[in-house]
Amino acid sequence: MKITLVAPRMSLRPMDSEFKRHMAPSISLLVLAALTPMEHEVEIIDENIEPIRGYAKADLVGITCNVDTFERAKEHSREFRKNGSPVILGGIFPSSSPQLAESHADSVCIGDAEPLWAGIIEDARKGTLKKRYSCDYEYPVEMIPRPRWELIEKNRYLYTNVITTSRGCPYSCEFCYNSCKYMQKKYRRRPVRAILDEIDRLGTNHVLFVDDNFIGNRRWLIDFLDKIRALGLSWHAAVSADIGKDLRLLDAMKETGCRSLYIGFESINMESLFSVRKTQNRVHEYDTTIREIHDRGMMINASMAFGFDNDHPDVFDNTLDWLVRNRIETMTAHILTPYPGTKLYDRLKMEGRIIDHNLRNYNTSRVVFTPKNMTAEELSKGYLKIYDDFYSAGSILKRRPEARSQWIPYFLFNLGYRKFGRLTSTLGKYGHMGHIGKLARRLSYGIG
Repeated sequence: MKITLVAPRMSLRPMDSEFKRHMAPSISLLVLAALTPMEHEVEIIDENIEPIRGYAKADLVGITCNVDTFERAKEHSREFRKNGSPVILGGIFPSSSPQLAESHADSVCIGDAEPLWAGIIEDARKGTLKKRYSCDYEYPVEMIPRPRWELIEKNRYLYTNVITTSRGCPYSCEFCYNSCKYMQKKYRRRPVRAILDEIDRLGTNHVLFVDDNFIGNRRWLIDFLDKIRALGLSWHAAVSADIGKDLRLLDAMKETGCRSLYIGFESINMESLFSVRKTQNRVHEYDTTIREIHDRGMMINASMAFGFDNDHPDVFDNTLDWLVRNRIETMTAHILTPYPGTKLYDRLKMEGRIIDHNLRNYNTSRVVFTPKNMTAEELSKGYLKIYDDFYSAGSILKRRPEARSQWIPYFLFNLGYRKFGRLTSTLGKYGHMGHIGKLARRLSYGIG
């Protein structure tokens, strides 16, 4: 059988550059390829790298998508089905909204594909694809394979040194897909041995752990960090804001080469956090947590969201002051977005506050609902302004790390990736993103 796996082209937010599209390949498609028996031919098409030409016939086409790429996925599905190729949709959005997705494909895969893919391939071979595939049991995490990196051109991407060590998240915040019905499964960690093998095969000492929450099982993590202690890694991860409660864990992170942490602070208003059930965050602990992380030589990428029911127009200036005062190295901001299928979406829909049903706009840079304590225009303008202010020359200088050893990665991100990203990303348009990534790693950490 010929199996074609497709990643639709991402939409860009006003502050994004081509770095976003070339950041990293779709890990889910590389995992599907690894789950596919070797007697089948597998082709991976990433529309972020090159356009789809001709929609060549395949025995099975798998398309992964999220909410803002769903419309593009529909277009690809329609074209592939015209030539007789059966199409199955999977990923976050089809899993959270299967009723909508199944009307635009032959089949939908809901949730993780590891326990389902073999059956999907067999049914496609027999011409008996079901309308839906889902798994209602906790499958062994040993089934998660190493992605088939050899199927892509690595130099087309900024990072190909990414690893997932877990599935899910221990928390269920209302605005997150982890609040969806299909995600109601336990947080699980992969076997340590499998992760060590994956690190060894990457061929680099620089690793990005791209889990929803790297510290979801702290006992597992302490054991894992002990195992990588001698590897000489430089690594980065996303963690929840309660990381500051465990100083022993922060010490272990520092000792094993952690360079930066992406943290979902989301808001400096405790009422806003409680309104979406983000109960693990404690605003009064933020400053101490940041200080402990900085004292250990690690940088912070703060995730912030705006538009909560307790947010007023002054939230932007207050948040900017807090970010600058704490010398937060980088920020990723979002307009609160009620993804279909989440508890937040259901609540706002029930209240009659969803005002935009164009799924292309659900990329966290558009206002798609009626805010409670500011206008939609105030929310949109405030969101754009805090980006401009945070990444202004004056702010970049004020926020620079106290440790000079962090200045190179700090300025590379703030200037090269964010402030002048549209210019610098053009250097990688011709298949050289990987070289840019290697150069940045070498300049920042002395490794390739």
